Amino acid sequence: MELINIHIKDSEYQEILRQAVAVIENARSKTAVAVVSNLNEMHWEIGQLLFDRKLERGYGGAVVKHLSVDLKQKFPNMGMSERNLWDMKRYFERFHNSNQKLRHAVAVLPWWNINKLISKYKEDDEAILYYAENIIAKNWNREIFTNAMKLEMHLHQPEVNVSNNFSLTVPKEQSGYANTVFKDTYNLGFLGITKPVLELELENKIVEKIKQFLLELGTGFTFIGNQHVLSYNDKDYKVDLLFFHRKLHSLIAIDLKISSFKPEYIGKMNFYLSLLDRQEKDPDENPSIGIILCANKDNGEVELALDGFNKPIGVAQYELLIPQRELKQLINNEIKSFTKRLPDEC
Repeated sequence: MELINIHIKDSEYQEILRQAVAVIENARSKTAVAVVSNLNEMHWEIGQLLFDRKLERGYGGAVVKHLSVDLKQKFPNMGMSERNLWDMKRYFERFHNSNQKLRHAVAVLPWWNINKLISKYKEDDEAILYYAENIIAKNWNREIFTNAMKLEMHLHQPEVNVSNNFSLTVPKEQSGYANTVFKDTYNLGFLGITKPVLELELENKIVEKIKQFLLELGTGFTFIGNQHVLSYNDKDYKVDLLFFHRKLHSLIAIDLKISSFKPEYIGKMNFYLSLLDRQEKDPDENPSIGIILCANKDNGEVELALDGFNKPIGVAQYELLIPQRELKQLINNEIKSFTKRLPDEC
């Protein structure tokens, strides 16, 4: 059979690749959720069986121990240890009288996460619901989940996102969802920054980890690249981070700022979005969305700065383990040190 060479533009191929990756990731995600749900349904029903039989760790201990031995012989790789059987009973006891929203949120969690939540938060439905929803929505791994509990993030939930113009610029049926995708504050404590670092090193670490962080926020993000070049009038402009969000069906531009928010950042982002929409957005895609990620911001200032702009733009801030005041002083010192090392201009 004669092979036919089909020549397409690199941008067209990248679009084919992006869509193929999105389809595969979506399928893998659905498969993983289905497997976990089936396992937890098994845990639930065995737990209910032990509960209905009124087996307790005292007089019922011998029965559960014997049951574990027999089940492990029949199903050696199904996690039928004595301890796991008691955990199944605890799982049913804890949630069988809970509301449907909480039960459904917990039912799709990995078994390890369920047991951690029950052990730590016991009867605190609100805390369990907060972590359960975030584990799924943001695809938290064990490390992020553990750190989130240590930071007690359920007690420090960010305010509702008011630092954007999505209600005016994003299609009506998606503007509410956009506010659930993008938060007002991102906690980057898991970056692992525990000691002062040089400015360039700090920026590289933030850019690298923010890729990972934003990808872990939810299954909808597909990473396209960093320092993404946009050209106009023989000039190149670079977007720090560029993503595509499958459910919003939009390109997402991230402009990373190590300083506090400044109103002029809005105009720059609006320009980037105009170039993206003209040069790279497909006809069937929604308008590109811009997120300016700063060290801190004032919501009133952001609201005024956004007034009159017709591109979807949000402003968020991030938190680090290094206090902002110390971080700012560190950066200023590094800039001064770097300036002193520059050779005098001729």
